Amino acid sequence: MNIMDFNVKKLAADAGTFLSRAVQFTEEKLGQAEKTELDAHLENLLSKAECTKLWTEKIMKQTEVLLQPNPNARIEEFVYEKLDRKAPSRMNNPELLGQYMIDAGNEFGPGTAYGNALIKCGETQKRIGTADRELIQTSAINFLTPLRNFIEGDYKTITKERKLLQNKRLDLDAAKTRLKKAKVAEARAASEQEVRITQSEFDRQAEITRLLLEGISSTHAHHLRCLNDFVEAQMTYYAQCYQYMLDLQKQLGSFPSTFLSNNNQSSSTPVQSVSTPSVLASASASLPLVSNSIVTSGISELRSSSGSRKARVLYDYDAANSSELSLLADEVITVYSIPGMDSDWLMGERGNQKGKVPITYLELLN
Repeated sequence: MNIMDFNVKKLAADAGTFLSRAVQFTEEKLGQAEKTELDAHLENLLSKAECTKLWTEKIMKQTEVLLQPNPNARIEEFVYEKLDRKAPSRMNNPELLGQYMIDAGNEFGPGTAYGNALIKCGETQKRIGTADRELIQTSAINFLTPLRNFIEGDYKTITKERKLLQNKRLDLDAAKTRLKKAKVAEARAASEQEVRITQSEFDRQAEITRLLLEGISSTHAHHLRCLNDFVEAQMTYYAQCYQYMLDLQKQLGSFPSTFLSNNNQSSSTPVQSVSTPSVLASASASLPLVSNSIVTSGISELRSSSGSRKARVLYDYDAANSSELSLLADEVITVYSIPGMDSDWLMGERGNQKGKVPITYLELLN
């Protein structure tokens, strides 16, 4: 009986709190009640978190479309993932095309020029299909999974704490409203006590929310590293495909010209061969961020020593709090490591200013 009474009282108290918040929210919308505003720093952090969530979702979805253009295949993979089961293995488009070419070549006869060429093309298409699978697997692990973890994990926690902050703010403003309306001294004293309690709870929840939101800067630094991994995976894939096609072109070019002609007429435009090293070298030169092994080696050496290094800033960076250092692209700063520091950060110094800086925004100089 006592437990039942307690549950009824708790239900009534919860209902009263919900009603009080609803009344306060409605009066604020109608302009009939004052509203406690969040400080500018917290508002900026909230805006940054919403912006990060919006663009992370868009980038993640479009990357999935890029890696798997077939919407039915994406739906099937999603269903199997939710059922915690492995999706059945099927040929991708290049592999299927390659198999058709090989079957056709064997049907026409491997000893004929056309049949032999079809078989060689089919084998190359299957190799491209294998490279495509490797790209999808690497991108899913190193790029898509971290983005999805942020959306389904960190941001859900932020949303939960933000909702709690909104409720605490409504409780505080409702208490302030009751204090203004209190006429009797006894009621006024009780209202003042309620305002002090709700103000304390609001301040505490605001601090919790702020600490969570300041982690968005670390999220950006982590996602930048994942983006570099994605670019490196794409570069490896396209370099492989180029080499496969270059080898195929050389094999087809070794056939007699009468076999390569169309309707017994030789082509007037010869196929030009492009140097693989020059293309890959130019691709590598345009992607300085991809050399993760070099960057990782330099960072490891810096952490193992007690010295400092000069580093060039790659991108602008706005400090999330007083412990961090804002950066401008192309400026040179001094960086060093201190024991116990997060692996994604270093200490940076610029004149008399110093603070934490994300390593993915830096290029260590010799």
